[in-house]
Amino acid sequence: MLDLSVIILAGNEEIHMKRCLDRITPYVKEVFVIDCYSTDRTVEIAQGYENVTILQNKWVNYATQFNWALQNAPIKTEWVLKLDADEYLELALIERMQKELPMIPDDISAISIRLKHMFLGKFIKGGTGKKYMTRIFRKGRAVSENRQMDEHMKLTSGELIVWEEAFYDDNFNNLKWWTNKHNGYAIREAADLLDIEYNLTNNEKNGLEGQAASQRSMKHRYAKMPLFWRAFIYFFIRYFLKGGMFEGKEGFLWCFLQGWWYRTLVDALIFEIKQKTGGDKEKIRELLKVEYDIHL
Repeated sequence: MLDLSVIILAGNEEIHMKRCLDRITPYVKEVFVIDCYSTDRTVEIAQGYENVTILQNKWVNYATQFNWALQNAPIKTEWVLKLDADEYLELALIERMQKELPMIPDDISAISIRLKHMFLGKFIKGGTGKKYMTRIFRKGRAVSENRQMDEHMKLTSGELIVWEEAFYDDNFNNLKWWTNKHNGYAIREAADLLDIEYNLTNNEKNGLEGQAASQRSMKHRYAKMPLFWRAFIYFFIRYFLKGGMFEGKEGFLWCFLQGWWYRTLVDALIFEIKQKTGGDKEKIRELLKVEYDIHL
């Protein structure tokens, strides 16, 4: 049994919860499902596992919810794994954790593992390049950045290592759900880009390690590019230069919807907000608060 606790953030995840828990619960000491008062069978399903504890907290955003979990879940293990309900670990990663996690030197505080995207039932290998995320860390040595979108785990001490073994992001919901979700993401992404442009919260990339630091630097460069053109360029790079064109119809839809349509929607929101506020920093902050309940 791994000396590892898993934190799973959940909200109406009944279609994913069993798959997620079936894969991880046999190998770890404890799992904490942090539920934001689901109205479906999420809690009922989670209650069926002996080593699962359910805590409930009102949703604000991902970073706030995860940091709440770190502060309130009675974690007794040395290591913590961050997981979403629609994600699961490949068996090779579990095997490596069983073999190597107990022997990792104390100066290593976290492990970045590979993310593999599934879209419309297909593993999208091209179109994004290899992506790694800090998901395994020692208790007390990492926290989530307090951001609206694209939050990463920040180390408070120690070093980061990278493993090639992966976890899958594989959502069972349909495209209607997917587009509705990204409609919600869009205003948060717009707020994040406006934060970068106008320094609304003094958020910096300090404390990030590895690929997360380079991704944040790229996002800062993206924020300086012209509206709308940058969405097209982003799609062009992903579809033509990073191999999305070799992933069939699923690859085209992934790159178009997530890389162009979504990014254009984000830019349209930014355009509207700047139009309404005249680009005034305080007016932008007030508009986000009043119209979208986003507090920066």
